[in-house]
Amino acid sequence: MGVATGYMDESEAISRLQQGDIGGLEGLVRLHQTKALRVAFLITRDHALAEDVVQSAFLRVYDRIQQFDATRPFAPWFMRCVANDALKSATRRARQLPLEGGDGVQSIELSSPDLGLDEIIESAEVSAAVAATLDRLPPAQRTALVMRYYLNMSDTEMSERLDCATGTVRWRLSVARQRMRQLLPAWLGGEEM
Repeated sequence: MGVATGYMDESEAISRLQQGDIGGLEGLVRLHQTKALRVAFLITRDHALAEDVVQSAFLRVYDRIQQFDATRPFAPWFMRCVANDALKSATRRARQLPLEGGDGVQSIELSSPDLGLDEIIESAEVSAAVAATLDRLPPAQRTALVMRYYLNMSDTEMSERLDCATGTVRWRLSVARQRMRQLLPAWLGGEEM
């Protein structure tokens, strides 16, 4: 019974899902779950909420896969859904919860196995400082920064995905960068950025 189950590529997963095979969804989850969780977390700053956002996005893919144009790339379409849902959830949560610091700093893994101990410690400190600073930004500004610097989207792509003018995108990025400069610790060069 040594049947090897290899990973399917994106187009095969989409095709299988469009034919009603739930295994296609499993393939898409394997391909995109990690990045989707990072995007959702960077925007919501809450692990449980990020997981809920991503799970809901995958369920929506399952429900609406027949509407997806298989000639277009899946990842940008899916990440736009995740980012938009995360923004909505974070905004809704910000209206419900008081703005106060959490019980710990969530960090993004920035270290490489090639780094020495000093570099790993410095990377962890930088990561913690950036994460703490991101926590203090409004969801719309966090979303703009995540889309630009994590998803590498252009102003035009961000404008389309956020359904707003490119001028609004540029304004959000500018305000978010300015706020990050003000909030980052001086040892990170926050005041000089």
